[in-house]
Order: sequence, then C-alpha cells, then structure tokens
Amino acid sequence: CCCFQISITVKMSIAAAFQLPGCQTVNQTISLEKRGCSGCHRVETTICSGYCTTRDLNMKVVYNKVSQHVCTYGDLYYKRFEFPDCLPGVDPVVTYPVALSCRCGGCAMATSDCTFESLQPDFCMKEIPFYY
Repeated sequence: CCCFQISITVKMSIAAAFQLPGCQTVNQTISLEKRGCSGCHRVETTICSGYCTTRDLNMKVVYNKVSQHVCTYGDLYYKRFEFPDCLPGVDPVVTYPVALSCRCGGCAMATSDCTFESLQPDFCMKEIPFYY
C-alpha cells in the first residue's frame, strides 16, 4: 500500500512539472545604477525565465553525469543607457542585456545570477536608507 501511494505522488509531481512555464523570453523591468551617477533608473527589457529539466539520480554512479540546467540566454544583444547626472570623469553609459532567445544550459557565473534566491531585477540599492 505504501509503495502505491509513493508512485502516485511521483506521477502527480511529474505531471505538475510539465504544466510549469518552460524557459522563454519574458518582459521585465530592471534597475540600472552606477557609482558616481545619481538615481536609479528602471528600464524595460526581455530576460530569460522559466523551468528546465533537471536530472539527479538517487543512486550515485562514479561516471554518471548530473544534469542541472537553468534558463539562460541563447541569443542576446546589449542596449545602451546614458545616466543624466554623473560626477565629472565618470562615464555615464552602461549596457544591459536584451534576450532574443533562451535555452536550458549550465549557469555561467561570470554573466548570470546563479543563486537560489536573489534580489529582484528592479531592486535599487540607492533607495535603501543606510544608517551609520
């Protein structure tokens, strides 16, 4: 009886997983900030978001590959934004990614936020009061 319940639970979990949105481009507001420039500026862009299939076997085999993919950029380009008020000598231009397509793959820590829970894309550090 117990094994039967477990198999039903696993089947229901697998079915629920296939109903989740897959890896795709979505519209998102992001915040742009730069040291030496005033303000926090929110812009609209497209990012990659959604679920990817992950595989990790219960029984560990020495030469078995574990596949844990995240939704990441396929094709992208960078858009420019120029801050209106910067200190003298500070380059007012920043670039931000615009996703054209997405794919499931390994997380490139040099260019992506690979953490479990991170700050929201439109979070502004300059809007938090610091008390010294």
